[in-house]
Amino acid sequence: MSTTVSVGARTAATAARRRNYARQYWPFIVPAGAVVFAVILFPWLFTLFMSVHDWHIGGERTFVGLRNYARMLGDERFGWALLRTLYFTALSVILPMVLGVAAAVVFHRSFPGRGLARTLFIMPMMATPVAVALVWTMMFHPQLGVLNYLLTSMGLPPSAWVYESGTVIPTLVMVETWQWTPLVMLIVLGGLASLPTDPYEAAMLDGASMAQVFRHVTLPLVWPFIMVAAVIRGIDALKAFDTIFVISNGGPGTASETLNILLYLQAFSFYDMGYASAIVAVFFVLILLVTMLLLHFRQRDALS
Repeated sequence: MSTTVSVGARTAATAARRRNYARQYWPFIVPAGAVVFAVILFPWLFTLFMSVHDWHIGGERTFVGLRNYARMLGDERFGWALLRTLYFTALSVILPMVLGVAAAVVFHRSFPGRGLARTLFIMPMMATPVAVALVWTMMFHPQLGVLNYLLTSMGLPPSAWVYESGTVIPTLVMVETWQWTPLVMLIVLGGLASLPTDPYEAAMLDGASMAQVFRHVTLPLVWPFIMVAAVIRGIDALKAFDTIFVISNGGPGTASETLNILLYLQAFSFYDMGYASAIVAVFFVLILLVTMLLLHFRQRDALS
C-alpha cells in the first residue's frame, strides 16, 4: 500500500514539474514563434494569396485562381528566364567548385607567405555584391575598361563582355566565380585540415604519385565537404540578383534576364504583383527541388 502511494506521489510530482516547466517555456516560445510567423510564414502566405489574384498597383484586386500559373506555361519570356537561371547556376557552381578545390589543395601546403596569400585570396568574398558589381562594370566598359586595355596590350581583340548577348552570362559567371571561389576554398580547406595522416603515409609507402594520392585518397575523404560547398553555392547562385541587376539589368535585351530579374521587373516596373507573386512561388519550388537534389547526393555519398 505504501509503495503504491509513493509511486503515485512521484508521478504527481513529475507531472507538476512538467507543468511548471511548460509554463516557464511559454515566455520564450511565444516571442520566437511570433517573429517566425511575422518574418517567414506571413510573407509566404501573403505571396501565395497574391499569386491567385490579378492585382496591379493602384488598381482593384481580382481573384483569378490559378490563371497566373497557367500564364507562365505560355509565357516564352518566363521559359527563357528559367533556362538562363539554370545555365547561370550550373556555371556558377561548377567553376567555383573546381577552382576552390584547387586553391584549397594549394593553400593546405606550407610555403613562405601562405598566411598573407590566404588573406588576399579571400578578400573578394568580404566585399558586398553591389560594390563588386560596380567595380566590374567599370572594368567591362568597351572603350574605357581596363580588361579590354589588357587584351589589346597583348595583341588580342577587345571583347564586348556584358554588352553582347552571347557573352553576357559567361561574363557574369566570371564575376560570381571571382567573388565566391574563396568561400569554397575555405570550406574545403577546413576539410583538408581535419583529414587523418595515416592514409597519406600508407600511400607514400606504396609509391603513389601526387596525382594518385589526390584522386584516391584526398578527393574521397574531402568529398563530403565539397558537397556542402556545392549545396551552399547552388542555393546562392539560384538566388543571385545583385550582381546581374547592377551590371546588366537583364540585358542586353533579355539576354541575362533570370527569374529573379523577371519577377523584379514584373513587380516594380510593370506593377503586376499577382503574376510576380506566382513567379516567386514557382521560383521557391525550384530552389527547394535543387536543394533537395543536392542534399540527396550528399547524403548518398555520406552513406556509401
